[in-house]
Amino acid sequence: MSEEEPDRRKRLDLDPDTVERDLVKLVLTVVELLRQLMERQALRRVDEGDLSEEQEERIGLTLMLLDDRMTELRDRYGLRPEDLNLDLGPLGPLLPRE
Repeated sequence: MSEEEPDRRKRLDLDPDTVERDLVKLVLTVVELLRQLMERQALRRVDEGDLSEEQEERIGLTLMLLDDRMTELRDRYGLRPEDLNLDLGPLGPLLPRE
């Protein structure tokens, strides 16, 4: 092996055309995970009667707006909802399948 070969393996081969899309995909995946967790928490609190009607309405509206923005960003970058579900190998998918 020449001295250059190990250096080549250490370098990342990044395509400038896909870097932005891949970064957006990663960020949207994290946001989607958090959105689902917040939604489950909100539903649990509603079921337990921990929230006033005003709080329920505000949380519902916030989650709907977040979902709308997520849809806009996915559309802008040509991503489908299932593209945000990372495969964790033996652990299965990151997000529950709906």
